[in-house]
This record gives sequence, C-alpha cells and structure tokens, in this order.
Amino acid sequence: MERQDSQDARQIQPALTGETSQRRSPERHGDTAGPAEIDDAYLRRSIAEMGELADEIAASAAGPDGSLPVMSSGSPQAEIALIKRAPSLAERQEGVAFFGRAGNAVLKSVQRLDIDPLQLFGTLVIRRDALPDQLPSRRDLDWLRRELEIVEPKMIVAMGTAVVGALNDCGHPLSEPLAETPGEVQRWTAAIDVLVVPDIDLSLDDEPAKRAFWRSFRTLGDWHREQPPY
Repeated sequence: MERQDSQDARQIQPALTGETSQRRSPERHGDTAGPAEIDDAYLRRSIAEMGELADEIAASAAGPDGSLPVMSSGSPQAEIALIKRAPSLAERQEGVAFFGRAGNAVLKSVQRLDIDPLQLFGTLVIRRDALPDQLPSRRDLDWLRRELEIVEPKMIVAMGTAVVGALNDCGHPLSEPLAETPGEVQRWTAAIDVLVVPDIDLSLDDEPAKRAFWRSFRTLGDWHREQPPY
C-alpha cells in the first residue's frame, strides 16, 4: 500500500470512535442540557448504533475463507454519504471503504469544491468481493438502509447505476424512486437529496471517464454552497 494513499485515506476516514468529533461538554446548570450537550448525546448514540451494526455485519458477512467484510468509514453524523457498489482490492485488503485510489480521488475532488472531508461518510452496497453482474442480497440492502437511517445525511452521492438501484430497493422510509440522471440533484426523501455520478472505480484510469465523473461530481459543490450555515 502506498504511503500517500494511506495518508489520504485517513483524512476521509475519521474513526467511528468519535475522537475526531469530540467536543468538550459544557458545565451543567441545574437540570437543563445545553445545545452542545444535546449534540454530544446524539453523537454518542450514533456512534453506539453504528458500532452495533458494524459488529453485526462483521459477524454475519465473513467469507468462507475467513475474509472479513469491508466496513464503512467517516463520521456517523456526516452531511454527505458516498456510496459505491463494491470494494476494490485496496479496500478489501484494508477492510475500509474508500481506502486507496478511490478515496484519494474523492479527497482531491472535495478539496477542490471546498468541502470539509470530515463531513463525509463512505459505504458500500456489497461489502465483499463481487462479480461484475452480482446483485446485492436483501441483507446487503437492509444494512445500507440502516446505515443511512443512523447517519441521516443531507446528501447521498450514488456512484453508478447499481447504487441507484440499491437505493430504490433498500426500503428507506418515505423515499421516492430515483432516476439515472448523472449530475442532477434529486429529492429522495423530505430531508435527503441524491446526486448520481459515474462509478468512481471505473473513472480512475480513463481520461474521458475521469472528465465525466468530475462533470457530475462538481454539482456537489453547487449544492453545498446553497446549504444554510446552521
């Protein structure tokens, strides 16, 4: 594994232990919790729920050869969720989503758009090595839905046709059907938008594919600038 990939991956993969998101709790005055204490309570709950789900996935999705599933990365209270169909070799070796070249490309892209990498959450539809035409199982879709219910992102970046299909099939409450329209922000639920972009793993080595990915992905910057600062 190259050192630069490792450094870049760490920047978009803040530990789910909460160490990158910890705040100092203010002093309590009486029995009333302040806004920061309420935020901390929500953060602790998100971390606990994500940890329980990760334990379930690790116990249920191990391969027959003993290989472990690839886990999600990033903040459990992220504003933006990035979803790929299946892990690359680097992700399977490290056991972390968006490790390696895909994570490096995402990091450079969000930095160009002036988006804080700590506001990202990255996950996969299928968490083990998958054939090109392999469809996700019902269990895969349920895990994806539960992750999104915990994180509650404002925006989902769906990377590829298969991810659009998974979002349509995962059964997220009150969601609307998504179309395969790259570069266009769609309303999925009352609180979540979706941006469809090409599969980043197929956009790393081909120049036309890189440009197509960037044309779609940079819409995320326009969306981000339009969000209120509170």
